[in-house]
Amino acid sequence: MNVRFLHSGDTALTVEFGDRVDRELSNRVLRLSALIRASNTPGITETVPTFRSLLVLYDPLSIDASILISKIEKLLDDEHGEPTAGKLWQIPACYESSYAPDLEEVSARTGRSPEDIIRLHAETTFHVYMIGFVPGHPYMGDLPEWLALPRRVDPRVKVPTGSIAIAGRLSVIYPLESPGGWHLIGATPVRLFDPQARRPSLLSPGDQVKFNPITDREFHAIRAAVEAGTFEVPYEMLEA
Repeated sequence: MNVRFLHSGDTALTVEFGDRVDRELSNRVLRLSALIRASNTPGITETVPTFRSLLVLYDPLSIDASILISKIEKLLDDEHGEPTAGKLWQIPACYESSYAPDLEEVSARTGRSPEDIIRLHAETTFHVYMIGFVPGHPYMGDLPEWLALPRRVDPRVKVPTGSIAIAGRLSVIYPLESPGGWHLIGATPVRLFDPQARRPSLLSPGDQVKFNPITDREFHAIRAAVEAGTFEVPYEMLEA
């Protein structure tokens, strides 16, 4: 298994598996992350999965980098290790025009109707590759090539919380109001990041997401329930 070990300062090590975004590399990253957590190696404080690499944070006073690399190399030899089972989330999504300012442009550039784009997006079972950019922000794939558009030439200074967007073959959800250059095609009333929750980020790498289309009226009803603390996003456990 070809990997590269890159020192990221004196308290972190990057284990790099490749140079592309695909499910195979993601599975290898998630498998190693699960193996490291299960090993309970003294000195390792956290693992952070990305598209194609795993960041391993450690205490240099408890474990030397060379020893850490040796231990990780042994774990990489474990061909039977599997990622921790994730969850399949059913996330409500409103694709009506007030939440989808870029849908018409996406339609024009792809030559497909807005209805086709909405249907395709809602029918896709998305794989959560990583969480990044801002807390709780999921990068999810994979969309078909015909819907792969570059990011906007003119990024927005403010993207509303809950906005659902696409770029390349990926889709994201903005958990907080923030700048953004992706194409906005919908929104969800669900809260993806809650610093007061036991698990602040709703989604985790290795999870899957399905979007369930809802009306504007349903959007406001669910948002009110979310704010009241009475709405729970439905999910089911995936097999490892």
